[in-house]
Amino acid sequence: MRLKAGKTDKTEKRQPDSKTQTSKNSRKNNREFTVITYAVLVLFVCMMGYFAYFQFVKSEDFINSPYNKRQDLFARKVTRGEIISADGHILAETITDTDGTETRYYPYANMFAHVVGFSTNGKSGLESIANFNLLRSHTMTLEKVVNELQGEKNIGDNVVTTLNYDLQDTAYEALGKYDGAIVVMEPSTGKILAMVSKPDYDPNNIAEDWDELTAEDSESSVLLNRATQGLYPPGSVFKIFTTLEYVHENSDYEDYSFDCNGKFTEGDSVIHCYKNKRHGQEDLIGSFADSCNSSFASLGLTLNPDSFTELCDSLLFNTSLPLRFESSKSSFSLDADADVSTVLETSIGQGKTLVTPMHMALVVSAIANDGVLMNPYLIDHTENYNGIVVDAYEPTEYGTLLSAEDASLMQTFMREVVEDGTGERLLGQSYAASGKTGTAEFSTSSKASHAWFVGYAHREDKEDIAVAVIVEDSGSGSEYAVPIAKKIFDAYYQ
Repeated sequence: MRLKAGKTDKTEKRQPDSKTQTSKNSRKNNREFTVITYAVLVLFVCMMGYFAYFQFVKSEDFINSPYNKRQDLFARKVTRGEIISADGHILAETITDTDGTETRYYPYANMFAHVVGFSTNGKSGLESIANFNLLRSHTMTLEKVVNELQGEKNIGDNVVTTLNYDLQDTAYEALGKYDGAIVVMEPSTGKILAMVSKPDYDPNNIAEDWDELTAEDSESSVLLNRATQGLYPPGSVFKIFTTLEYVHENSDYEDYSFDCNGKFTEGDSVIHCYKNKRHGQEDLIGSFADSCNSSFASLGLTLNPDSFTELCDSLLFNTSLPLRFESSKSSFSLDADADVSTVLETSIGQGKTLVTPMHMALVVSAIANDGVLMNPYLIDHTENYNGIVVDAYEPTEYGTLLSAEDASLMQTFMREVVEDGTGERLLGQSYAASGKTGTAEFSTSSKASHAWFVGYAHREDKEDIAVAVIVEDSGSGSEYAVPIAKKIFDAYYQ
């Protein structure tokens, strides 16, 4: 009996207390509820954070998208604002007839065609980039209310650009009858002062001329903005990159020497200097100043292809440019197993290498600015129609493209081009110009070449300016591109 009683006692001890079990279940439920609560709270905070980010950072990009139909609603209530140059010239305005019909008018027609763009049959240029700004009205509140009650439109904000009318006019006229492109920038800020592309068109007639401009058999690609989208063989302006790579791989570059007899032969491949000119004994800076193809073909054979590619990629090849405009990617490639002919041509800026004028303008701007590239921009500020500033845009750094040492070296080399090389036409001015000329072959069936000049000018009393000039199907850079650059520098420093 005691044994049975003992068993009964043990059995009773194993049975859980109902209150204890209830307490455990309650604590478990509380933990689960707490986890769910915190998870919901975290999701809510993330959602609110993204909402704030979208509202204050990304919303304007979405509203300004050409695919956003919401813009049509703005256009029904707001008269499109003006686009104005930095020096006060109206580049685009809306004219309203007595019957309420609105017409977009471009006072300078073709001169600003690609950079200002058009807003009929789609949008391009600044008309596209600044579309939201132009259709947003910061008219006084009372005036807005009165206009809305009367069924009248409010006046949209004006976009004041960084463009300089005199420089744009000078660049446009200097390019003359040639196709090509010109970019003028301020290296210390990133302001784009002028942007020209030819062939051009009259944006006032865009609707009437649309079928002709967009015809499949159109040979000139008139609507293409060659300044940002045109891809060209760089020719000798590419020697900026070849020189940097050689210096990086050879600490004794100052001892470099080459005897030029007008051509360089390696196996079955031959590279000629321009017009087979014999440059004689050249060091590295002399080879650069005289744009000696033979010398650069020779030293190109010694370069490490992987290192060379890495350098070019760091200098904006094969990447999207930091620009809101539609732009093409410059391309560079050099495989380790590339044949001799490819290496020689690549070293002097021929072969498969292609660049945009804007890309070259950014690189020389960074060189002029001691290696630091500023983000390029075209809008200085927006203001309401009474001239009260709504938003102002400040210069921002993109990053360091070159070390200060590399920038200083290239400044010296590019100055030598003017003092004792192919850019001598820029010598003896009130400003000190530096740069690199280029003559780029673009067809095996034509003897003509694209003419290049990229460089900058300095004078103590004004900001430096950088230029990139490409003159299609013309001749040498020293003959055709340098005089254009000189006219731009002269207009800026006069």
